[in-house]
Amino acid sequence: MLEKFNEAVAFIHSKTNVKPTIGIILGTGLGGLVKEIEISDEIPYESIPNFPVSTVESHSGKLIFGTLGGKKVVAMQGRFHFYEGYSMQQVTFPVRVMKLLGIQRLFVSNASGGVNPDYEVGEIMIQNDHINLFPAHPLIGKNYDEFGPRFPDMSEPYDNEMIVLAQKIALENNIKVSVGTYAGLTGPTLETPAEYKYVRVIGADAVGMSTVPEVIVARHMEIPCFAISIITDLGVPGKIQKVSVQDVIEVASRQEPKMTLIMRELISRI
Repeated sequence: MLEKFNEAVAFIHSKTNVKPTIGIILGTGLGGLVKEIEISDEIPYESIPNFPVSTVESHSGKLIFGTLGGKKVVAMQGRFHFYEGYSMQQVTFPVRVMKLLGIQRLFVSNASGGVNPDYEVGEIMIQNDHINLFPAHPLIGKNYDEFGPRFPDMSEPYDNEMIVLAQKIALENNIKVSVGTYAGLTGPTLETPAEYKYVRVIGADAVGMSTVPEVIVARHMEIPCFAISIITDLGVPGKIQKVSVQDVIEVASRQEPKMTLIMRELISRI
């Protein structure tokens, strides 16, 4: 497996001279942050050895290299999901590659369903914790000591200093944000009313189909993480409605400029 990572990294080095210190993973309907990047190079996923290919219509499938907030960045425009049929190792393959490219921090965005009754559609939630409800774990199997320990600590999955700074940036710009816990489920179905209730009872504020595996692998390698969710629909009794992917994309796209501002400012200030 290490050979596969190194093969991907060698290919990427042959296509760009950018040495990123920041990794970014953009979620459903949230690819607009790319417009803020001074782009140096774009590499389609299908051209990178051993890289999975995104099969989700709203994920374009490119690695973007450039500058954002004065920092060198690599951004995934389109991520991989367990529900696409990939293994957890494939889903998180790019995070390992980004580490080998030199990233020191990981920024993740996602669209999610809100189960906190105080949330509204369009709510922006900064993640301070997560609950892993996936049936597989990205660290099962051989441990690569080169990346991290067999039993990594997860007492601070999301970096507290970045959370505080992001809240300060939001306040300065009159952007309402919440801080909460994200539960990761496989999808691709959205949750039933009983499942939404279950997720709320066990302590989550939002639920989605990504982020958790990526953050676990990043923390295994001791990369500090920051994650932000846009609540695109509600799983709250009395407020549950039929939701399509297009509905999710529309809400995410509408709130994206606020999320983009927070991310850009946060990257520039760290």
